[in-house]
Amino acid sequence: MELRLAQGTPCWVSLLTHDLPGARAFYGELLGWTYSPGPGQLGAYVRAELDGAPVAGLGVSTATGFPVQWTTYFAVDDADRTTQLVRECGGTVAVGPLQAERAGRMAIASDVSGAVFGLWQGEEHPGREAGTEPGSPAWAELLTPDADGAATFYGSVLDRPVRPAVGGSALLVHGHPVAGIRHHADLRGHPPRWRTHFAVRDAALTARHAVELGGRVLVGPHDTARGRAARLADPQGGHFSVLEASV
Repeated sequence: MELRLAQGTPCWVSLLTHDLPGARAFYGELLGWTYSPGPGQLGAYVRAELDGAPVAGLGVSTATGFPVQWTTYFAVDDADRTTQLVRECGGTVAVGPLQAERAGRMAIASDVSGAVFGLWQGEEHPGREAGTEPGSPAWAELLTPDADGAATFYGSVLDRPVRPAVGGSALLVHGHPVAGIRHHADLRGHPPRWRTHFAVRDAALTARHAVELGGRVLVGPHDTARGRAARLADPQGGHFSVLEASV
């Protein structure tokens, strides 16, 4: 029996890095992850786990010049149909759809402004919804110079409403915000991107620990509508955020 999260739900995050052992050590120490093997046809790829439950994927980037980055995946009922919608709405499909063994069916695409995202049709592995447990994915947010175009694109591709929210707009699933879209004109040379946030108990303490492990603080701890956050980079340059949820 296939298991699947509701269409449009951010259900998985995956890192492509040039140094998989280094990434495993960094995130394992920072976020408390352990690891297990992932689908074999994805190459050198592992699943990060919290208390035995998968929370994220880490793999090796084999493309020359491809930046180290986290990718947000959205749950879909039909990966083949959704990739066709990506093309019809002006996006680009870079990988797939392809079968990840019995775990599910996946594709990698980019939106009208070039932000990369994934699609996941869960089978044996449904993915994981955002949560507040330390170390788990907590929030997904798109930074883009074309927030209106992004809202139209994701609303159409994922067949979910996008409504105004604090700081921009939000993708809704069953009436609840599951991801944010924020206008950002100055991306400092970076392409538009989905930013992954991980839940932590203390954003300031986690930022200091990241530096001790060889990472960098891009933006220090600050208050946001969703709690206190910090923007960080891992030792290979992969950007991510940590979020101390509001009580």
